[in-house]
Amino acid sequence: MEVTLEQARALYAGADSVHDFDHILRVLALAERIAAAEGANLAVVRVATLLHDWGRAEATALQRDHAAEAARRARELLQGADPAWVEAVTHAIAAHRFRSAPEPQTLEAQVLFDADKLDAIGAIGVARAYAYGGAHQQRLWAPIETVDLARWHREGDASDQHTPVHEFLVKLSRLKDRLYTRTGRALAEDRHRYMADFFQRLDAEVRGER
Repeated sequence: MEVTLEQARALYAGADSVHDFDHILRVLALAERIAAAEGANLAVVRVATLLHDWGRAEATALQRDHAAEAARRARELLQGADPAWVEAVTHAIAAHRFRSAPEPQTLEAQVLFDADKLDAIGAIGVARAYAYGGAHQQRLWAPIETVDLARWHREGDASDQHTPVHEFLVKLSRLKDRLYTRTGRALAEDRHRYMADFFQRLDAEVRGER
C-alpha cells in the first residue's frame, strides 16, 4: 500500500518547525539513502518514515508516547494491506524514539531510527535545537560546567533551566553512538564533529575568548 507525499504532507499541517513536513522529507532522504546501502525493504522504510511523527503534537499534549500514537494511526490507515507488511511498518514507527522502548528489531526499523537521529545532529540539529528553544523561551546558552545532568535525567527538557547547550550535552552528543547501521554511523561522524565544534565555539564566544 502506497502513501504519497501529498497524503503525508496533509498529516503534518500545523506541526511545529522541529517536527514538520520538512523534517519528514529530510528523514526520508536519509532513510532512502541508508536503506539502499544496507539492503533494507524500501517500501517499508518509506511508508514508516512518512508516518513516523503523525499525531505527535496531540500525543505530547496528552503526555502520551508519540511513537506509539503514530504506530496506532498507521495501523488504522493501512488496514487491508498485508498484515506482515503492516507489522513491519508499525514496528519501525513504534521503535524510532531515543528515550523509550521498544528497541528497533528489524533492519527497516533501524534504518528509520538512524535517519531520524541523523536529522537531530549536525548543522540541522543545531538549528532544530534553537528553533525548539526559541519556541519555549529558553536561554541561548548556559555554562557547560553548570549543566546538572542528574537534574535533567529527573526532569528532562521540561526543566526551566533547559537550554540548547543542555540538549547537546545530555542527548545530541550521544546520538552517534546509538545508531545501528554502518551507513548511519558513517554519516553521523561528520555531523557530530560539526555540532561539537559549534558548541565549543559558542562557549568561547560567549566568554569573549573568540
